[in-house]
Amino acid sequence: MRLILLGAPGAGKGTQAKNITSKYDIAHISTGDILRDEVKNNTELGIKANQYMKEGKLVPDELVIEMIRRILVKDGSGTGFLMDGFPRTLVQAKKFDEMLANLGQTIDKVINISVEPARLIKRLTSRRVCSSCNNICSIEGNEDSTMQCPLCGGQLYKRKDDNEEVIEQRLKVYEQQTKPLIDYYSKKGLLFEVDGTDTEAEVKERIFSIL
Repeated sequence: MRLILLGAPGAGKGTQAKNITSKYDIAHISTGDILRDEVKNNTELGIKANQYMKEGKLVPDELVIEMIRRILVKDGSGTGFLMDGFPRTLVQAKKFDEMLANLGQTIDKVINISVEPARLIKRLTSRRVCSSCNNICSIEGNEDSTMQCPLCGGQLYKRKDDNEEVIEQRLKVYEQQTKPLIDYYSKKGLLFEVDGTDTEAEVKERIFSIL
């Protein structure tokens, strides 16, 4: 099973990615994790990517695609994979399709988790991160400033980009980038829309019913 998971910031991609990869025993491929590992391991690709990152520039699609290709070749993609955070643009989607074709592989399904912008903003402005274990949790409905991490009791902090003005801009950029992607995969008959408004368990069951 080879999947792509789409969804705006705050839609719950990270949580659902864990649910999917655990149930179906497929690899969770996060481009963010790949980049960090390549840079940390000081690989040839990591060194090149880090040059762009230090300058605050986006890592070129060609480098990201090559990193993904190496992982799929190395692991043989096993029982399948879930792409999280890639592709983000139509250009990336087409290049990814070309790479998979060269490996004799194709995408089976694309899941798009949809949540209304107002709901996303509320979720993200209520999001907190534990300074001890990095657990992400929500203070929605509990605005007590002394609230601690439910996992380890650590102090919670709010990410700088989790303020309303920044979130609105992030959502606008996501919408501009992703609309062509949704049309692209829809025309291929691969796109499945999932309402991500309700509880984690309810959204999980909707995704599982599609898969």
